[in-house]
Order: sequence, then structure tokens, then C-alpha cells
Amino acid sequence: MEVIYSLIPGMLVMGLGMVGVLIWAIKRGQYDDLEGDGNRLLMDDDDPLLPSEMRKKSRLKAHHWPDAEDD
Repeated sequence: MEVIYSLIPGMLVMGLGMVGVLIWAIKRGQYDDLEGDGNRLLMDDDDPLLPSEMRKKSRLKAHHWPDAEDD
């Protein structure tokens, strides 16, 4: 029973700490753009609206895998 007297305040302090971390993350903008990464993943490299630097980088990353007919 004596352990409860330390666990309850400890859990309250930890819960308030987590709420503080959540508020800090919201104020720092961690949750501003939740769909941006998903849209960038699906964005087409040949899109004329993409900056030319991004198109060049994506072309350099593309690999050519040889087929059996390339021998």
C-alpha cells in the first residue's frame, strides 16, 4: 500500500510531462504537414512543375538493371 503513495504522484508527473512534450511539439510545428511526405513519395519525376534540380537528382538515382537480352 505504501508503494501507491509514490506511484500515483509519479504517474501524474510523467503524464504532465508527456502533455508538455505534446504541446511543445505542436508549437514547434511537428504536426503542420501530415500529408506532405505521402504526396512527395507519389509525385511524378517528369512533372513539368518540379524544379529542374529535383528532376536531375531523380534521374541520377535511377538504376538500369540489365535484362537477359542485354548480354
